[in-house]
Amino acid sequence: MLLPHGAVIALVDGRNFELYRNASDEAEPELQTLDAPKLDSHNHSGGGHHSSAGNHADKQIDEDAHAIAATVWLNGQVLAGKIKSLVVFASPKTLGEMRRHYHKMTERALLKEYHKDLSGRAPADIVAALREKV
Repeated sequence: MLLPHGAVIALVDGRNFELYRNASDEAEPELQTLDAPKLDSHNHSGGGHHSSAGNHADKQIDEDAHAIAATVWLNGQVLAGKIKSLVVFASPKTLGEMRRHYHKMTERALLKEYHKDLSGRAPADIVAALREKV
């Protein structure tokens, strides 16, 4: 995949949120680490999950709330014009939750989504994943 100069790559899982920006050209991306914001996931809950003694949904509620908070932040950056092109890497479950909360403008900014968890991986691994034929 060609990655435009300035495109933002977001890595999201149930606990982590990492951001990178392509600081080079489309054909030979060089990922620059960006400071990820401190997300407030307390105002976002996965309302469809209920915990009980036999069903421990609290962890899933926390992971969904984190995914929602990351998406809300990304939406805000797109709407403010700070992100024009976006690529998202997330686990399938996290990506599914994020899709439910994308703003229309964020959907337009999305170049590609990958249902892979690359949190904590080196930028070279992310570039390699971008080049994979999926």
